Amino acid sequence: MGFLRFMRRHNYPFKNKTGNQAHLLRCMQSRGFSKNEVVDGNNAVLPVLIIGAGPVGLVLSILLTKLDLEHVVSPVSVAHFSQYKLAMLLRKQLENLGFKICAAESSEGHEHFCEKKIMMGHECVSIDASNSDFLTITASTIDKGRRVEWNINCNILIGADGAGSTVRKLVGIEMRGEKDLQKLVSVHFFSKGLGQFLLQENPGMLFFIFNTEAIGVLVAHDLRQGEFVLQIPFYPPQQTIQDFSPKACEKLIIKLIGRKFGDIDVIDIKPWIMHAEVAERLTCCGNRILLAGDAAHRFPPAGGFGMNTGIQDAHNLSWKIASVMKELSLKNFRAAMSVPAALGLDPTVANTVHQFIINGVGSILPSGLQKVALDGIFTLGRAQLSKSLLNESNPLGSSRLAKLRHIFEEGKSLQLQFPAEDLGFRYLQGALVPESNDIDIPAEVPTGRRRDYVPSASPGSRLPHMFVRLNRLTEEIVSTLDLVSGDKVEFVLIIAPLEESYHLAREAFKVAEKFQVSLKVCVLWPTDSVEELENGSKSALSPWKNYADVYEIKRSKRSNWWDMCKMTNRGAILVRPDEHIAWRTTSELAGDPRLEMQRVFSAILGVN
Repeated sequence: MGFLRFMRRHNYPFKNKTGNQAHLLRCMQSRGFSKNEVVDGNNAVLPVLIIGAGPVGLVLSILLTKLDLEHVVSPVSVAHFSQYKLAMLLRKQLENLGFKICAAESSEGHEHFCEKKIMMGHECVSIDASNSDFLTITASTIDKGRRVEWNINCNILIGADGAGSTVRKLVGIEMRGEKDLQKLVSVHFFSKGLGQFLLQENPGMLFFIFNTEAIGVLVAHDLRQGEFVLQIPFYPPQQTIQDFSPKACEKLIIKLIGRKFGDIDVIDIKPWIMHAEVAERLTCCGNRILLAGDAAHRFPPAGGFGMNTGIQDAHNLSWKIASVMKELSLKNFRAAMSVPAALGLDPTVANTVHQFIINGVGSILPSGLQKVALDGIFTLGRAQLSKSLLNESNPLGSSRLAKLRHIFEEGKSLQLQFPAEDLGFRYLQGALVPESNDIDIPAEVPTGRRRDYVPSASPGSRLPHMFVRLNRLTEEIVSTLDLVSGDKVEFVLIIAPLEESYHLAREAFKVAEKFQVSLKVCVLWPTDSVEELENGSKSALSPWKNYADVYEIKRSKRSNWWDMCKMTNRGAILVRPDEHIAWRTTSELAGDPRLEMQRVFSAILGVN
């Protein structure tokens, strides 16, 4: 969600030996793993250990690598949708950044575990947080046919190991929310024939298929290559995963599509359970252990809040998954279910029937008869889709078709675009200085419907986008978001070319030096600025050189940068390294600029 630039850490201070909060980048020790009976090593400490090498763990690793932090990634099984292509691309990116991928059955690298590596086939089996200086993680793998365990010391442990997170379970963090919304089987398959057919007849990404033979949701990952994932309702114990053999899945695909394709190649079949849950805590052990992605929150796939929010976790580990997201994905999932419900295929009824067979009168039947009963009831249910019933001449069928038309015409089915959530999400606490009127902001109740993105310069919001020119004499145009570096921990102060703003910037430079953080000042010149005055920044900001003059490009006569931000040009905006606003003043400061900037950086960094 939002631009992927830099992972914030200031909301995750940990204690140093003096008991004071210490900024992560200054407290990172060197690398290594501790000795034990199996593997020799040194007693140094990895700054970061990531458990999980799915998209979230790999994106996090890329972002950390850009900051030149040492870390190791250990992959585990994640996600129910196949993301192997994305994982391959991310691994390639890490290889370009100097990472080495180590095979599971290889002891190579154990003696130098500190180097940038993705350790395949390694598993976290225990976590020891008793030492206040570092965490000790016991890793396990198969080495030359025998299981080997050794200890790895690290400052920070990230659990990005999926919905069944081992890290989350080991530290005893519970999930809260709605469990077992639906059980499904995910079938990953290829068929170029089906892909070409859909490209010509009905191109799309998501297909909800209901007919008298079968029901399923088909996700087109790549129509040209013919790559698909099919989601099928699953009702254990009457159904078992053995019922979904590759051959059975191939037949089911043909039933759903309504025609044969000779090139169907089933790659993978996995059962999974849809939940809407958030971890009761995202951190523990003095903020040294953190959860990210599905390990922290499990959402229904409707609306795309799964991997997107996971990558947002990687982008900003201080991100506290708000209830708004859980509620939004739930309502979106239920909106998607309005279509089969309108056709008389209410999924809640199917679940009720299933529970009746498991726990009610049906439970006295032998398992074989339970399965026959379940199949028979579902066959009767799917019969409601037959043409003899679902037509305009039949009163019931006509009513259902009218209800279906209403759902589509009113846009009340599944929503796939959420610009307000993608770009307009906002932090209300953490590494920022809230405004006085932010304290009592009521939680916004999500509707599950599309809302447009409205730019905001309030603290915690993503920096608004506007095109600017870096040099008056060139045609190079960038976004205001590009003023923030993605490769280093650097704050950006945006000001107008006014003397009081230059004074604020000079004081900000002094305070940033005191706190040992990098600061860049961007002087935003209006479109109609006088060229002779533009050399003023050099003398006004001397002796500091980390500044840039940028020039506004107005796309509308009615609005400029400061108007869009709902501020006067005597204000200023301080932007965090993750492109979110840490602080602003909407007009000229009334007090001492140096004292104000000391207060601001102290609050953001969590230090005195």
